[in-house]
Amino acid sequence: MVGHVDHGKTTLTQALSGTWTDTHSEERKRGISIKLGYADTSFHVTSDGEHYSKGKHPEGEKGKGDLLRVVSFVDAPGHETLMAVMISGASIMDGALLLVAATEKCPQPQTREHLAALEIAGIKKIVVVQNKIDIVSKERAIESYNEIQEFISGTIAEDAPIIPVSAHHDVNLDILIETIEETIPTPDRSEDDGGLMYVARSFDVNRPGSRPSEIKGGVIGGSIVEGSFSLGDSILIAPGRRIQEGNKTRWEPLRTTINGIKGGGKDLKTAFSGGLCGISTPLDPLATKADDLSGQVMAREGELPPIWDELALDLQLLDKMISGSDDDGGIRPLQPNEMLMVNSATATSVGTVANIKGKKATLSLRLPICAKKGSRITLSRRVGSRWRLIGHGAISG
Repeated sequence: MVGHVDHGKTTLTQALSGTWTDTHSEERKRGISIKLGYADTSFHVTSDGEHYSKGKHPEGEKGKGDLLRVVSFVDAPGHETLMAVMISGASIMDGALLLVAATEKCPQPQTREHLAALEIAGIKKIVVVQNKIDIVSKERAIESYNEIQEFISGTIAEDAPIIPVSAHHDVNLDILIETIEETIPTPDRSEDDGGLMYVARSFDVNRPGSRPSEIKGGVIGGSIVEGSFSLGDSILIAPGRRIQEGNKTRWEPLRTTINGIKGGGKDLKTAFSGGLCGISTPLDPLATKADDLSGQVMAREGELPPIWDELALDLQLLDKMISGSDDDGGIRPLQPNEMLMVNSATATSVGTVANIKGKKATLSLRLPICAKKGSRITLSRRVGSRWRLIGHGAISG
């Protein structure tokens, strides 16, 4: 779920899944998403061909109709200072819903940035959702539809269907679900070997004051992007923990085992790539509290991608800065010693440009990143008070 702040991403996620993903206290107070929110739901179809999501049978009867598939949603923040978090979410997804509120002129600044981020993340399966049609006139709804069509023309979303909905009143959600089914099919991952998971959240699930005998190990959550993981697997989580030895710092992957797997609200023996899942481990919950492992990578022993302190990148800078206006200036080349925000899957770091030659650059990272060679890295530059997306690069070594 991507789009400008307050265009209804969290409300639509709730309408489709029954889960309100803004659970962070600041999020509730300010009415915006700060962290990535997660929700699982299932799509069903009745004998009459009407589509609906979990618990919302058109005739009020749960459990009737055929199950089509289980779907996981990531509700990405739309607020301008949280662009990096949104890019992180896009990298673990098979498709995207781009929300545009009919109440505001299209495109808004983050609508434009989020579409560029989807392009960088290589997500081509997109459904555009024209939300809040219940609070505009028919004339404005048509005008908004035309604005959206003009905006997506010539972009990765050029052929994306545009579905008008009211997330607040559950209007047209059946058509939206049917369109998602047609536009964003489940990829065939049956040939994947090994196992690779991007960690997006981590938790201490123990209540304050729990007795030592009752304490449960740390839990990590995220998306398996390759292969599968099963109960009892020995796993590594990297880069792991920072170890200080005199004046030197090194990172050591965390070794642990899988005690439990949850996905789609069910306990599983094996979780395959696609969708979101939670993995319980015997790790000290202090290591997993408050998303401390967010941005790390989980794999079995012997299958872990390299850990990079320094990145050699093949660069591809955008032609111009992306914002709500069309007259933004071009992007100047990278400068030696310049600091950039670096995003790889769910990981965020800061990199200093060590050297630059044409379309190749080397960045020294403040925090190491675990990623495969050839992985796509997004780059953002500090402009005024915020980080602005300027391009991406592939890890060449």
